[in-house]
Amino acid sequence: MESKKLLDLTVEAIDERHGEDTEAYDMQGISILADYYVVTTAGSNRQLHAIVNSIIDKIHEHGKEDYRIEGTRDSNWLLVDMGDVVVNVFTEDARDFYGLEKLWCNGKKLELNLE
Repeated sequence: MESKKLLDLTVEAIDERHGEDTEAYDMQGISILADYYVVTTAGSNRQLHAIVNSIIDKIHEHGKEDYRIEGTRDSNWLLVDMGDVVVNVFTEDARDFYGLEKLWCNGKKLELNLE
């Protein structure tokens, strides 16, 4: 699957589960690890897992089966690595603490059309 299509599906899934302050960064030509990095905030651990499950369901619908999820049931941060797109889903406190967006400041912050 093309990385831009994967990004679009991911952002759509996050939006459907009401992820907050979602940001995406185009890292093509900058990072050798992924084309796009996405970060979003969940209001609770329950919502955090709902967002990740929504992403996985959405990519399965489109035939993508290869991905990894890092974090545990009790984590305040889950990472979904889909190869070309890496998603970080945080609770608000964890996002503030880690401040991962600083790592991607050399990338192009994308304009997302969210509801």
